[in-house]
Amino acid sequence: MNDSAPALQTFRRITSDGDGRPVERELADEVPVALEFNGIGYAVLMATPTDIEDLVAGFLLSERLQQPGDLVVPVALHRTAKGIVARANLPAERAHALLDRVRHRASDSSCGLCGIENIEQAIRPLPSVSEPCRADDAAVFRALGELEAHQLLNARTGAVHAAALVDANGTIRFAREDVGRHNAFDKLIGAMRRANVPWDGGFALLSSRCSYELVEKAALAGCPMLATISAPTRLAVDRAAAAGLALRVLVRRDAMLAHAP
Repeated sequence: MNDSAPALQTFRRITSDGDGRPVERELADEVPVALEFNGIGYAVLMATPTDIEDLVAGFLLSERLQQPGDLVVPVALHRTAKGIVARANLPAERAHALLDRVRHRASDSSCGLCGIENIEQAIRPLPSVSEPCRADDAAVFRALGELEAHQLLNARTGAVHAAALVDANGTIRFAREDVGRHNAFDKLIGAMRRANVPWDGGFALLSSRCSYELVEKAALAGCPMLATISAPTRLAVDRAAAAGLALRVLVRRDAMLAHAP
Protein backbone atom coordinates (compact mmCIF):
# COMPACT_ATOMS: atom_id res chain seq x y z
CA MET A 1 0.00 0.00 0.00
CA ASN A 2 2.37 2.66 -1.30
CA ASP A 3 -0.04 4.82 -3.29
CA SER A 4 0.11 7.97 -1.18
CA ALA A 5 -0.04 11.04 -3.42
CA PRO A 6 2.50 13.82 -2.89
CA ALA A 7 1.28 16.59 -0.59
CA LEU A 8 2.45 19.99 -1.81
CA GLN A 9 2.34 23.09 0.35
CA THR A 10 3.31 26.67 -0.45
CA PHE A 11 5.74 28.39 1.92
CA ARG A 12 7.51 31.73 1.88
CA ARG A 13 11.29 31.22 1.66
CA ILE A 14 13.12 33.97 3.56
CA THR A 15 16.86 34.49 3.23
CA SER A 16 19.22 36.17 5.68
CA ASP A 17 19.36 39.30 3.52
CA GLY A 18 15.60 39.77 3.90
CA ASP A 19 14.58 38.50 0.48
CA GLY A 20 11.42 36.37 0.37
CA ARG A 21 9.62 34.40 -2.32
CA PRO A 22 7.00 31.63 -2.46
CA VAL A 23 8.19 28.06 -2.87
CA GLU A 24 6.42 24.73 -3.01
CA ARG A 25 7.52 21.82 -0.83
CA GLU A 26 6.40 18.20 -0.81
CA LEU A 27 5.39 17.17 2.69
CA ALA A 28 5.77 13.69 4.18
CA ASP A 29 2.48 12.00 5.05
CA GLU A 30 1.82 11.00 8.66
CA VAL A 31 -1.38 9.11 9.43
CA PRO A 32 -2.77 7.01 12.30
CA VAL A 33 -2.20 3.29 11.78
CA ALA A 34 -4.39 1.24 14.11
CA LEU A 35 -3.04 -2.25 14.85
CA GLU A 36 -5.56 -4.97 15.68
CA PHE A 37 -4.34 -8.43 16.65
CA ASN A 38 -6.80 -11.30 17.11
CA GLY A 39 -9.62 -8.79 17.13
CA ILE A 40 -8.03 -6.73 19.94
CA GLY A 41 -7.14 -3.07 19.43
CA TYR A 42 -3.47 -3.11 20.40
CA ALA A 43 -1.90 0.22 19.44
CA VAL A 44 -2.19 3.26 17.19
CA LEU A 45 1.02 4.42 15.53
CA MET A 46 1.60 7.67 13.69
CA ALA A 47 3.40 6.51 10.57
CA THR A 48 4.15 7.15 6.92
CA PRO A 49 1.48 5.17 5.01
CA THR A 50 3.89 2.98 3.06
CA ASP A 51 5.18 -0.58 3.64
CA ILE A 52 2.58 -1.15 6.36
CA GLU A 53 2.82 -4.95 6.06
CA ASP A 54 6.54 -4.64 6.82
CA LEU A 55 5.76 -2.35 9.74
CA VAL A 56 3.38 -4.88 11.30
CA ALA A 57 5.80 -7.80 10.82
CA GLY A 58 8.60 -5.88 12.53
CA PHE A 59 6.35 -4.49 15.26
CA LEU A 60 5.17 -7.97 16.25
CA LEU A 61 8.78 -9.01 16.77
CA SER A 62 9.71 -5.81 18.63
CA GLU A 63 6.71 -6.24 20.95
CA ARG A 64 7.73 -9.88 21.62
CA LEU A 65 4.39 -11.07 20.33
CA GLN A 66 6.33 -13.23 17.89
CA GLN A 67 9.78 -14.81 17.91
CA PRO A 68 12.37 -14.60 15.10
CA GLY A 69 11.61 -18.16 13.95
CA ASP A 70 7.82 -17.69 13.78
CA LEU A 71 5.99 -17.61 10.49
CA VAL A 72 5.03 -14.15 9.29
CA VAL A 73 1.27 -13.72 9.68
CA PRO A 74 -0.84 -12.20 6.89
CA VAL A 75 -1.92 -8.59 7.38
CA ALA A 76 -5.22 -7.17 6.12
CA LEU A 77 -5.17 -3.41 5.49
CA HIS A 78 -8.25 -1.21 5.52
CA ARG A 79 -8.14 2.45 4.58
CA THR A 80 -10.46 4.81 6.38
CA ALA A 81 -11.11 8.51 5.94
CA LYS A 82 -8.53 9.35 8.61
CA GLY A 83 -5.99 6.52 8.56
CA ILE A 84 -5.29 2.82 8.15
CA VAL A 85 -6.43 -0.20 10.14
CA ALA A 86 -4.02 -3.16 10.00
CA ARG A 87 -5.42 -6.49 11.20
CA ALA A 88 -3.53 -9.72 11.85
CA ASN A 89 -4.28 -12.96 13.67
CA LEU A 90 -1.61 -14.60 15.81
CA PRO A 91 -1.63 -18.39 16.25
CA ALA A 92 -2.97 -19.93 19.45
CA GLU A 93 0.49 -20.46 20.94
CA ARG A 94 1.08 -16.67 20.90
CA ALA A 95 -2.32 -15.70 22.31
CA HIS A 96 -1.06 -15.69 25.91
CA ALA A 97 1.76 -13.26 25.06
CA LEU A 98 -0.76 -11.00 23.31
CA LEU A 99 -3.19 -10.96 26.22
CA ASP A 100 -0.37 -10.43 28.73
CA ARG A 101 0.95 -7.41 26.82
CA VAL A 102 -2.55 -5.98 26.43
CA ARG A 103 -3.06 -6.32 30.19
CA HIS A 104 0.15 -4.43 30.95
CA ARG A 105 -0.66 -1.72 28.40
CA ALA A 106 -4.09 -1.20 29.95
CA SER A 107 -3.04 -1.31 33.60
CA ASP A 108 -3.50 1.81 35.71
CA SER A 109 -0.05 3.14 36.52
CA SER A 110 -1.41 5.57 39.12
CA CYS A 111 -1.22 2.67 41.60
CA GLY A 112 2.27 2.18 43.04
CA LEU A 113 2.25 -1.57 42.49
CA CYS A 114 1.03 -1.20 38.92
CA GLY A 115 3.72 1.39 38.29
CA ILE A 116 6.44 -0.99 39.45
CA GLU A 117 4.97 -3.72 37.23
CA ASN A 118 4.95 -1.42 34.22
CA ILE A 119 8.56 -0.39 34.81
CA GLU A 120 9.53 -4.07 34.89
CA GLN A 121 7.75 -4.50 31.56
CA ALA A 122 9.53 -1.49 30.08
CA ILE A 123 13.01 -2.72 31.00
CA ARG A 124 12.67 -6.44 30.35
CA PRO A 125 15.78 -8.60 29.83
CA LEU A 126 16.95 -8.81 26.25
CA PRO A 127 18.13 -11.93 24.43
CA SER A 128 21.85 -12.17 23.77
CA VAL A 129 22.97 -11.37 20.26
CA SER A 130 24.71 -14.55 19.13
CA GLU A 131 25.58 -13.76 15.51
CA PRO A 132 28.92 -11.96 15.08
CA CYS A 133 29.21 -8.95 12.82
CA ARG A 134 31.65 -9.59 9.97
CA ALA A 135 31.72 -5.98 8.76
CA ASP A 136 34.80 -3.88 9.39
CA ASP A 137 34.82 -0.15 10.05
CA ALA A 138 35.37 0.64 6.38
CA ALA A 139 32.06 -1.08 5.62
CA VAL A 140 30.23 1.35 7.92
CA PHE A 141 31.73 4.38 6.17
CA ARG A 142 30.93 2.81 2.79
CA ALA A 143 27.30 2.28 3.77
CA LEU A 144 26.96 5.83 5.06
CA GLY A 145 28.09 7.08 1.67
CA GLU A 146 25.34 5.00 0.03
CA LEU A 147 22.53 5.84 2.43
CA GLU A 148 21.41 9.09 0.82
CA ALA A 149 20.70 7.31 -2.46
CA HIS A 150 18.23 5.07 -0.61
CA GLN A 151 16.40 7.96 1.08
CA LEU A 152 14.11 8.82 -1.80
CA LEU A 153 11.25 10.17 0.29
CA ASN A 154 13.58 12.17 2.51
CA ALA A 155 15.22 13.69 -0.56
CA ARG A 156 11.83 15.15 -1.49
CA THR A 157 10.58 16.09 1.98
CA GLY A 158 13.55 16.28 4.36
CA ALA A 159 11.29 14.91 7.09
CA VAL A 160 11.73 11.14 7.38
CA HIS A 161 14.16 8.64 8.88
CA ALA A 162 15.73 5.67 7.14
CA ALA A 163 16.77 2.23 8.33
CA ALA A 164 18.99 0.12 6.10
CA LEU A 165 20.17 -3.48 6.02
CA VAL A 166 23.88 -3.44 5.20
CA ASP A 167 25.85 -6.54 4.26
CA ALA A 168 29.30 -7.36 5.61
CA ASN A 169 30.95 -5.55 2.68
CA GLY A 170 29.13 -2.29 3.35
CA THR A 171 26.55 -2.57 0.55
CA ILE A 172 22.99 -1.57 1.40
CA ARG A 173 20.69 -4.41 0.42
CA PHE A 174 17.48 -2.48 1.02
CA ALA A 175 16.09 0.30 3.16
CA ARG A 176 12.81 1.57 4.58
CA GLU A 177 11.69 5.11 5.44
CA ASP A 178 9.19 6.58 7.88
CA VAL A 179 8.52 9.78 9.80
CA GLY A 180 9.23 7.79 12.97
CA ARG A 181 12.66 6.28 13.58
CA HIS A 182 11.07 3.35 15.43
CA ASN A 183 8.67 2.71 12.55
CA ALA A 184 11.48 2.84 9.99
CA PHE A 185 13.42 0.17 11.87
CA ASP A 186 10.32 -1.98 12.37
CA LYS A 187 9.65 -1.71 8.64
CA LEU A 188 13.18 -2.86 7.86
CA ILE A 189 13.00 -5.78 10.30
CA GLY A 190 9.59 -6.71 8.95
CA ALA A 191 10.79 -6.54 5.35
CA MET A 192 13.63 -8.90 6.22
CA ARG A 193 11.19 -11.30 7.89
CA ARG A 194 8.78 -11.25 4.96
CA ALA A 195 11.59 -11.81 2.44
CA ASN A 196 13.31 -14.38 4.68
CA VAL A 197 16.56 -12.40 4.51
CA PRO A 198 19.06 -12.93 7.38
CA TRP A 199 21.59 -10.47 8.75
CA ASP A 200 24.37 -12.75 7.48
CA GLY A 201 27.09 -10.93 9.39
CA GLY A 202 25.85 -7.50 8.32
CA PHE A 203 24.36 -4.69 10.36
CA ALA A 204 21.67 -2.01 10.55
CA LEU A 205 22.36 1.63 9.71
CA LEU A 206 19.83 4.19 11.01
CA SER A 207 19.56 7.90 10.26
CA SER A 208 18.69 8.71 13.87
CA ARG A 209 20.00 8.83 17.40
CA CYS A 210 20.72 5.56 19.21
CA SER A 211 17.83 5.31 21.67
CA TYR A 212 17.28 2.36 23.97
CA GLU A 213 14.15 1.36 22.02
CA LEU A 214 16.19 0.96 18.83
CA VAL A 215 18.80 -1.07 20.72
CA GLU A 216 16.03 -3.35 21.96
CA LYS A 217 14.57 -3.78 18.47
CA ALA A 218 18.04 -4.68 17.16
CA ALA A 219 18.65 -7.23 19.90
CA LEU A 220 15.22 -8.83 19.51
CA ALA A 221 15.81 -9.12 15.76
CA GLY A 222 19.25 -10.70 16.26
CA CYS A 223 21.05 -7.78 14.60
CA PRO A 224 24.84 -8.18 15.07
CA MET A 225 25.63 -4.45 15.08
CA LEU A 226 23.69 -1.18 15.17
CA ALA A 227 25.09 1.96 13.53
CA THR A 228 23.40 5.33 13.95
CA ILE A 229 24.01 8.85 12.68
CA SER A 230 23.53 10.50 16.06
CA ALA A 231 24.61 9.85 19.64
CA PRO A 232 23.35 7.19 22.06
CA THR A 233 21.74 7.62 25.43
CA ARG A 234 23.36 6.05 28.50
CA LEU A 235 20.53 3.52 28.77
CA ALA A 236 21.01 2.55 25.13
CA VAL A 237 24.70 1.82 25.69
CA ASP A 238 23.97 -0.15 28.87
CA ARG A 239 21.24 -2.20 27.19
CA ALA A 240 23.44 -2.88 24.17
CA ALA A 241 26.30 -4.08 26.38
CA ALA A 242 23.97 -6.38 28.31
CA ALA A 243 22.70 -7.93 25.06
CA GLY A 244 26.15 -8.21 23.45
CA LEU A 245 25.20 -5.76 20.69
CA ALA A 246 28.03 -3.82 19.04
CA LEU A 247 27.41 -0.10 18.45
CA ARG A 248 28.77 2.42 15.98
CA VAL A 249 27.40 5.87 16.77
CA LEU A 250 27.84 9.47 15.65
CA VAL A 251 28.73 7.98 12.30
CA ARG A 252 30.12 10.67 10.02
CA ARG A 253 31.99 10.47 6.74
CA ASP A 254 35.34 10.96 8.48
CA ALA A 255 34.85 9.45 11.96
CA MET A 256 32.56 7.51 14.29
CA LEU A 257 32.46 6.17 17.84
CA ALA A 258 32.68 2.43 18.48
CA HIS A 259 31.38 0.60 21.53
CA ALA A 260 32.06 -3.11 21.86
CA PRO A 261 29.73 -5.37 23.83
